[in-house]
Amino acid sequence: MPTNLKDSKKSRIETNVFSKNNTPSQNYDMIVFCHLRWQFVYQRPQHLISRMSKNMKVLFIEEPLHYTIEEENTADLQIISNNLHILQPKVKDIRSIAKILPQFLKNNNISIGWFYSAAFSPLLDLFKFETIVYDCMDELTLFKGAPENLVHQEKYLMANADIVFTGGKSLYESKRKKHSNVYCFPSSVDENHFAKALNGIEVPQDIAHLQTPVVGYFGVIDERIDLELLHKTALKLPNVSFVMIGPLAKINESDLPKEDNILYLGMKSYKELPNYLKGFDVAMMPFAISDATKFISPTKTLEYMAAGKPIISTKITDVARDYSICVNLVETADDFTEAIIDLLDNTDRLSLELEYYDILQNTSWDSTARKMQNIIKTFSK
Repeated sequence: MPTNLKDSKKSRIETNVFSKNNTPSQNYDMIVFCHLRWQFVYQRPQHLISRMSKNMKVLFIEEPLHYTIEEENTADLQIISNNLHILQPKVKDIRSIAKILPQFLKNNNISIGWFYSAAFSPLLDLFKFETIVYDCMDELTLFKGAPENLVHQEKYLMANADIVFTGGKSLYESKRKKHSNVYCFPSSVDENHFAKALNGIEVPQDIAHLQTPVVGYFGVIDERIDLELLHKTALKLPNVSFVMIGPLAKINESDLPKEDNILYLGMKSYKELPNYLKGFDVAMMPFAISDATKFISPTKTLEYMAAGKPIISTKITDVARDYSICVNLVETADDFTEAIIDLLDNTDRLSLELEYYDILQNTSWDSTARKMQNIIKTFSK
């Protein structure tokens, strides 16, 4: 078993400016280690860390980028704001990030070390963190292509973490068996942003003239999507347009079902999403029921609600447990087809929006970030 680093430590969007090894090293209050790119789909890390950077200086370190031989052991530094910098290392592996850190980082006594992935645990002993936080937003060990040693790395990270946050109730129930200081913070929402879809904003041209009705999804399109379910449902409803918005990850374009009424629009910016939601008649979450989705708590559930859209989802545990009163849950293509027809014909919009209102009043990214920071402050006293 690895030794507990804390034992030894007790005694102790958007401006885009890129620079390559020509920025003086700086002092930071918090270092964030994340498996997701800052410029990827805007989700939990971006929401929370951008808010926390308002009162502390943050260096957000991504997994290594691909690089040329000439670029090896360098990095790009992206300046999001004065207080938020994104480091994109060009090194052979995560452990090698240690080689380039002195070029960018003056201090190794850091108030907070914030981990989104245990894959960064080999860097733990480089720092003297006052508080180590593991914000477990997904069970990455169950994802397609997960490294075999990620399970051991997570054990090591949790042995050294002071605080563990989880992105949903299922994850909380799993992690609290392994750590004594775990808090559940399900995905939240920027309600004002997505509520723009309720107003007179413009529907983007690439869906404005589609055959209606439109059943839409936005988010990463990967092994967690039930492509067979999507395909079968689209065949049953040839007069409905199925719109998939988001980047592909860990699957190929050849894996996608191809029908005239299924459209893949690629990734859109966070700013544009309310406009696309405006064009949806029904919002969907066609997730496969698998190990990879066993612990997910989709952020988009609340974003769809804020836009006032009827929602259809497969029976993801956290969705079924928390939102069955207002989300239509399906298992098969027949279920999916019937739910779409029923929602288009019979949705009581007023009742639906009242149910959404009750849910949305209890959460926001602002309040989640504030509560997390209060927990950290209490622990640090």
